[in-house]
Amino acid sequence: MATTIDLHEVGATAVKDAAGHWQVHIGVYLPGITFPDGYRVQVRLIHERDQFVRGIEPKVFDLSWHGGSALDLWDVAVDLTSDNNGNFGQDGVYLYRFQLLRGAKAVTFWFADPFARATGRGALSAFTIDSVGAPFSWHDGGFVVPEVDDLVVYELHVGEFNGTFDGVASQLDYLKGLGINAVELMPVTNVKDEVEWGYTPLSYFAPDDRYGGPDGMRRLVDACHSNGIAVILDAVYSHAHPEFAYNLVYATSGRPNPMMGPFGEEFAEAPGCDFSRGFTRDFFLTASRYWLDEYHVDGFRYDYVPGIFDGATGRGYADLAYRTYQHTRQAARYPRFDAGNGRSLVIQCAEHLQDPQGILRTTYSNTCWQNGLLDEAASQAGQPVRASFARQLDPELIGYPDRYRNPTNGEEFPVAPFQYLESHDHSRFITRFGLEELSDPVGQPYGNRHLFFKTQPYVIALYTAKGVPMLWHGQEFAENWSVTPHRPGGYERILFSRPLHWEYFYDLSGKALIRLYRIMAALRSQYRALGSRGFFHYDDDPNHRKDGIIVFRREAGAHGALPAEAFVVVLNFSDNDVDAWIRWPKAGHWEEQIDKADNPKPPLQIPAEGHVSPVRVPSNYGAVYRLVPQN
Repeated sequence: MATTIDLHEVGATAVKDAAGHWQVHIGVYLPGITFPDGYRVQVRLIHERDQFVRGIEPKVFDLSWHGGSALDLWDVAVDLTSDNNGNFGQDGVYLYRFQLLRGAKAVTFWFADPFARATGRGALSAFTIDSVGAPFSWHDGGFVVPEVDDLVVYELHVGEFNGTFDGVASQLDYLKGLGINAVELMPVTNVKDEVEWGYTPLSYFAPDDRYGGPDGMRRLVDACHSNGIAVILDAVYSHAHPEFAYNLVYATSGRPNPMMGPFGEEFAEAPGCDFSRGFTRDFFLTASRYWLDEYHVDGFRYDYVPGIFDGATGRGYADLAYRTYQHTRQAARYPRFDAGNGRSLVIQCAEHLQDPQGILRTTYSNTCWQNGLLDEAASQAGQPVRASFARQLDPELIGYPDRYRNPTNGEEFPVAPFQYLESHDHSRFITRFGLEELSDPVGQPYGNRHLFFKTQPYVIALYTAKGVPMLWHGQEFAENWSVTPHRPGGYERILFSRPLHWEYFYDLSGKALIRLYRIMAALRSQYRALGSRGFFHYDDDPNHRKDGIIVFRREAGAHGALPAEAFVVVLNFSDNDVDAWIRWPKAGHWEEQIDKADNPKPPLQIPAEGHVSPVRVPSNYGAVYRLVPQN
């Protein structure tokens, strides 16, 4: 189904005519808001350099209503002619906002452009004229999105990680050292408050000016692709800020809303997006296509899918994911998604914590957020080893599908859940082991970083488990912020900045922990068995869990010129060094991988398949044994 939204009609587009004069076309859809009903729409426009100058007021222009247009288009073409009062007509950034009137009375005092491609601070829309600028030059023609089984993801908040899009780009070598080949950006569209995680968006087409705006976003994606890293956007399509245009205009005018509805009892104060309405569906599909085209992003992490999911054949999330997938199968248009067999590699990650298995089984999602490993690790921290934690390391064992298959047309692709110990919604994992006496400015305690070593077996598990490993920024050097519980009214959770303590990277705890992350990243990157579907958990020794031990193996069969691979992973969650008795799956030389550079040990000589012998595993640590091919 084609969208009825035409981005050439809406937003602000500045063009230079043949005589060299600049003109901007500004348009907005306001379904149900018409001139015959007495409504008027005005736009207020000012050059950014005049914004706070006494005596220079915004210029006001009336928009015209297009009678008979399907979505009630209002627009105006403004000549950007220089005058003697200020910078109007000069190159630079222009700020604008709309006002809705009925007769002479202001109905909506002002509202931002829901289709703005750029923004100013707060609820202001923007566009730029640049007489000498050239279109952005992309350098990512050879980039191909990784297969889902190869993904290693790093979730980050641009502002808290390193300030701006360019700040993130400057750290890509660091991320590659963690084995990262996909970054998941928390929301990057503009918000009203200076400090905000981005989950109450004001617009859906504009990278936030504070992070570097449109050009900064393009530079970041281009740099990521040049380094073999995919970019996933956090898409907040289930709800918006109360001052989002399609909430504010209809709340103040009393006209039937074409897009918004209740978000649900849990978040009753937030306006929800009603996907039963055609305009809503078209709006968000148009937004996704715009980000795919204009910014070359590689997929979306859909926030709070239960708010827009109405079943596997519904008009909400399932339809959006399906249409996005089909759109990205155009190999000539999107070579980065071409898997070579008509299958798209677009990353579609659903946050549906209530039923992550079902969302992978029944929709065009190839990944999903799920809190299983996080919850199991949090419950096990400082406690005896739980069999349920071990099972979580093999998602298929607990009901996750390995492929999605459309029963109607037969389309199929591999799927896997994200596996993580930390995410932005939760306090840092290290807080589970102990807290410092100090607390942050909103009263939340810091985790005790001296206990970093207790997280080590979990790190080894994360990189060797099945599924897609995901890191939440800073966990690799024992970042120790807490967050308030995720509850209605708990806005300090999202309205308080928690910048990374990069100084932790240099202290003893940080250096020791990041060493392990880098070793595990190198192993996962080098050996396909550690990202394969082959997994077997040893649960036949009753002493293992009693001693704090979990043992499993990871295997990959020979493939073309690639030889078969076999690993045995031993995790020790106890505070004691333990002899773990292993039933070795194959005869041969088994070499420990984690410490082989710093503390090499002679390979174990296993005489026969099924032979049982012990390995010594240090406390709160682990070992990864690889079967070394023999000539």
